[in-house]
Amino acid sequence: MKNFIITVVFTFVTTIFYGQGAFDKFDGQDDVTSVIVNKKMFDLMSKVKVDATDKETQQYIKLIKKLDYLKVFTTKNPKVEAEMKASADKYIKTAGLEELMRVNDSGKNIKILVKSGASDTQVKELLMFIDGAKNEESVLLSLTGNFDLNEISVLTDKMQLPGGSDLKKASKGKK
Repeated sequence: MKNFIITVVFTFVTTIFYGQGAFDKFDGQDDVTSVIVNKKMFDLMSKVKVDATDKETQQYIKLIKKLDYLKVFTTKNPKVEAEMKASADKYIKTAGLEELMRVNDSGKNIKILVKSGASDTQVKELLMFIDGAKNEESVLLSLTGNFDLNEISVLTDKMQLPGGSDLKKASKGKK
C-alpha cells in the first residue's frame, strides 16, 4: 500500500512539473529567442501607476494581475521547429486542451488551444503554435493564469507578442 501511495504521489508531482516545464528545454538554445515572464514580474507590472483616463492601460493592468506565466519561443531553425512541434503535440495530448482555432494560410499553420475555466470565455491556459512558412519564424506561446479570452487583444497590443494578430482573431471568435 505504501508503494502504491508513493507511486501515485510521484505521478502527480511529475505531471505538475511536466506541465510547467514542457517547453523549458527551448530556453537558452542558440537558435531560439525566448521571452519568459513569471507571476512575480506580472505582479510588479501591475503596480505601475496609470492615468485614470487611460482605459486601455487600466484594462491591461487588470489582465496582468490574472496571469501566472507567459512563455514565448521563436525560431527559424527547421530542426528546432520540428522539436517545438513534437513537444507541442505531445503536450496537447496530455494537458487536456481543446482546440479553439486552426488556420492554414500560405504554408503557415496556426493552432490555438485552451484549457477552459469556469465560463466559456474564462481560460486557465492558452497554447499557440505557429509553424513558420518559408523564411518566417515558428512561434510557441504558452500563457497560464485565470483570464478572460476577450482580454487577450490588450495583452498582445501592449507586449507586442509574436503571433499577436492571430490571438486577436481567436479572442474575437469566441464570445
